[in-house]
Amino acid sequence: MTTSGVTTFDPDLNDLVEEAFERCGAELRTGYDLRTARRSLNLMFSDWANRGVNLWTVSQGTINLTQGVNNYPLPADTVDLLEHVIRTGAGNVSTQADLTITRISVSTYSSIPNKLQQARPIQVWINRQAPIPNITVWPTPDQTGVYQFVYWYLRRIQDAGEGGVHTQDVPFRFYNALVAGLAYYLSMKIPGAMERMQVLKAQYDEDWMRASEEDREKAAVRFVPRQQFIS
Repeated sequence: MTTSGVTTFDPDLNDLVEEAFERCGAELRTGYDLRTARRSLNLMFSDWANRGVNLWTVSQGTINLTQGVNNYPLPADTVDLLEHVIRTGAGNVSTQADLTITRISVSTYSSIPNKLQQARPIQVWINRQAPIPNITVWPTPDQTGVYQFVYWYLRRIQDAGEGGVHTQDVPFRFYNALVAGLAYYLSMKIPGAMERMQVLKAQYDEDWMRASEEDREKAAVRFVPRQQFIS
């Protein structure tokens, strides 16, 4: 006996929806069945954005800061920013340096007396408004072409897509959680499937927990206390 020798299992939307319907004790029969499943899947993806850091959606971006301008748009698919620095001397091995910039709340930003003061930015307020999130830095940059705002952000999971031929923007480790979640969502809509809803929800919670606990940073972490002295 030999193994297949391949690791290419990547089901398209049709296969995922069929599996979810079967878990509900039903069958995918009509175009409307696929449409309602696709809608439920997109709603579930929006819920996943609220459940924590999905590592496969972490992306990096850069904004070139301009003198006298303190507000800049972020990509429209931004969920939230994870890390951010001010980079100076970009591209030069001798001069490039990443400097800390602190995230502040709208309350803290509103209390700054002079929001037009110019210098190297040291604070950033992240406004996650729809449809275009944005950042406001303080102090306002005092030079053009010197500072870059470099950030790592969580992006939205891509939509399920029209038709049923697309694969999903989800790593294979989350296939079980995806199908289990979709089956649970469908059980609330398919006649006769409601009796399975509690079982499907329990399975979804278990599969999601297992996948999300594996989808984490595994680097060593050090906690160093800040030493302060009163003279």
